[in-house]
Amino acid sequence: MPAHVTAPHVVLPAHKVSTDEILEDIRTRHHDHPRLEVILRAIRNCGVQNRFFARPLQSPTVAGDTGVAERMRAAFGDALTMATEAADRAITAAGLQPGDITAVVTSHATGYSVPNLDVHLIAALGLPPTTRRLPMTSLACAGGVHTLIRAHDHVTARPDARVLVVTAECLSTSYNHTDTSIPSMIYKALFADSAAATIVTADQLQPGLRIDDTLEYTLPDSLDRYTGRLDETGMHFDSTRAAPQSAGQATPALRDWLGQDLVDWAVIHPGGPSIIHDVAEALGLDNDDAHHSYTSLAECGNLGGPSVLDILARTHTTPPHPGDLGVAAAFGPGFTMSAVRGIWQN
Repeated sequence: MPAHVTAPHVVLPAHKVSTDEILEDIRTRHHDHPRLEVILRAIRNCGVQNRFFARPLQSPTVAGDTGVAERMRAAFGDALTMATEAADRAITAAGLQPGDITAVVTSHATGYSVPNLDVHLIAALGLPPTTRRLPMTSLACAGGVHTLIRAHDHVTARPDARVLVVTAECLSTSYNHTDTSIPSMIYKALFADSAAATIVTADQLQPGLRIDDTLEYTLPDSLDRYTGRLDETGMHFDSTRAAPQSAGQATPALRDWLGQDLVDWAVIHPGGPSIIHDVAEALGLDNDDAHHSYTSLAECGNLGGPSVLDILARTHTTPPHPGDLGVAAAFGPGFTMSAVRGIWQN
């Protein structure tokens, strides 16, 4: 059964941090790093001009030395605040009330809380106590598309459902000066904080994407390529030398799934300029077709799960033609790929 997705609403936190500020912080804290100039050059080329953090760059839970407990508490609390605002906006813009929501699908990989984000949102938004919950953690960058897949599945099983989809990340909590590898230094400049929300239903509430099919793919022998790690200093994000080639190695599965269908537009997770380029090329598109992904990366950084919803929201500002076929694809740790395809409807 097709599922219709409303225009996503994205919340960015208050603290805008430029790439120049990141460069200066790394230059100051790691002035004796033997590969410092290589690191600074890579950061300048990572495609990000600005990013937004929930807390100032020099706060204890970002560039400071606070341990894992305080970092986790801050990350979850800030993510919940942004998620609540994004969800409230999405519900209102869809012409719904909190009482109309029948299910909530959530994704976040930063911060820690029991109960999870889904239960907190039911309380914060005043959703019905019978709201069905599909909470997911550790999806990270794949979260935006993966939540849409689960929402599509739920609507297929329950056509009367009104599914609230929410993704939230405080990736600034992984900005940690104990990480000194070149990839870790680049992640300091690449990652950012945000939340995004949308509504998925069987009947169309707004113009936008109609999901007709979904794909989940795990790249064989890729378990260690992107991984999260916790220690007493906080959360860390690690990757291997094989990691940058993973998106290109996964795109043949995406192409096989599409078959002979020609894609008119795409929402590509902005893991970096090369990922955007490789996926667009595999889909038969060019950089102009992927300009919303590049712009999201430049203006906001890699937001993790919310990135795809941010790009989909930008797509609403210059919408495809009615009936145009599109794909949304995102990639997650290990190496996983989540994708949806469908047409644009007015």
